[in-house]
Amino acid sequence: MGLEVLVYVPNIIGYIRVLLLLSATCFFDNPLLFIFCYVSSVILDGVDGYAARKLKQVSEFGAWFDVVIDILGRGILWSILFRWGYFIAALEWCVFVCTHNSLGADWKNKFGSSPWWVQRVMANGFKTPVGFFAIAGLHVLPIWLYGYTHGVLKDALCMPHHFQWLGILLLCAGRILCMSVEVWCIWNHIQLLTEKNDNVNKRVTS
Repeated sequence: MGLEVLVYVPNIIGYIRVLLLLSATCFFDNPLLFIFCYVSSVILDGVDGYAARKLKQVSEFGAWFDVVIDILGRGILWSILFRWGYFIAALEWCVFVCTHNSLGADWKNKFGSSPWWVQRVMANGFKTPVGFFAIAGLHVLPIWLYGYTHGVLKDALCMPHHFQWLGILLLCAGRILCMSVEVWCIWNHIQLLTEKNDNVNKRVTS
């Protein structure tokens, strides 16, 4: 497996997702076109994983690239929606660096020694009620807030105001839970770095 991995079908789908996200950015003030491009990218996120397994084209690059695209999409949305949105984007990028640097492409399955709430979220690849709740906050909250601020929930979906706010509150709770896991990942990485530094210093002085 060399550079040919770059033209694997799931990775080509990833390139299409990037183009859709860039298009969504251009159409940010046009809710119809924005949501079409953004949601299409999200849907393809499930397609590329299926294609990778079906075609036996699973790769470390693909796993890395898939997460990069996810964070890119959410980061763009957060940063344009709110002046402070870059903080959320920066947090996600920081966690990405920590998990992929210390845990590798299979990072989702390496939380056996983590605190109980982290294990609950990460169990079975997020396929638990707690994991689903956290992931909903991570992925759905920004697009829900877009729909709220641009009138999509009210005008296109005819959603009552109290339902809109109920969705915001529930998704914010899920995002806070997800953020607690993210903060733990960063702290765990800091501990690993300091332990490595201690080991290096011991070897130098010995």
